[in-house]
Amino acid sequence: MKQFEVYKNIRKRAMIMGLSISLFALMMVAVIGSLLIIIFSFSFSFIVGLLLFNALLYGALVRWVRKPFELKVEQTFPKTISLKQLNPIDYV
Repeated sequence: MKQFEVYKNIRKRAMIMGLSISLFALMMVAVIGSLLIIIFSFSFSFIVGLLLFNALLYGALVRWVRKPFELKVEQTFPKTISLKQLNPIDYV
């Protein structure tokens, strides 16, 4: 019998231009913000700088999708909780 995957799991893996949906949305916000700045600026170097920024942002996001860095969170709490006081002196 054929098994089908749940729709929400398919959406989690959806890719647009090599980016996940949330990263693609971030990229589009940056592009729209850059376009608004370009509309109200008249400096050619500023326009070229924004285009370069968007290209670098896209490259960084694609690289992050291919090889994401892992945040290593150390264990905050001990495995067991005890009221016994920790004392370096051994009374044996």
